[in-house]
Amino acid sequence: MPKDPSRQAHFPAIEKRYGEKMSYWFKVMKEIKDEKYPAQIAHLRQNYGFSQAHANALVMYSRGSTSAKRFETPAQYYKTINPKQATTIRKIFKTIQTKYPKSELVIAWNQPMLKLGDDYIFGATCATKHILISPWSTDVLDTFRDRLAHLTLNKKTIGVPNDWKVEEKLILDMVKARISETK
Repeated sequence: MPKDPSRQAHFPAIEKRYGEKMSYWFKVMKEIKDEKYPAQIAHLRQNYGFSQAHANALVMYSRGSTSAKRFETPAQYYKTINPKQATTIRKIFKTIQTKYPKSELVIAWNQPMLKLGDDYIFGATCATKHILISPWSTDVLDTFRDRLAHLTLNKKTIGVPNDWKVEEKLILDMVKARISETK
């Protein structure tokens, strides 16, 4: 089960680490309420030594966002993206789940991800002009570098077009390599 995605889940750690009750931090936020998000984050980090995670939790809570979790299901996620992207991502995951029926499609970090047992084996996310896919392993990416040369290979992800003709063998070979790492 994932950890508590609520912003308030950070509050006990914020109080303990920075030595003030949340009422104090809410007053600080009230003083800078008209600032933009980056300025608010910078204020907490520079003046109070906040970590990025704690600053984000406090700023976002102060802005009315009580949870970092945006989607309960992959279907909810698909409704928020370009239909071509949704079709491509569904095809990628269907290809993997057909070969590995024990894999589970979940939402993690507000993105659809495939897990096998406790291990993430493949994930996808969308940008405006492309889809990023990942086998959750830089070693797998390095192993498949030559076969991925026609795509956009990043440090931890692979960029594919929104309407990519899913290369099933490539996807399955990467997933097989990722699964072998988890054993």
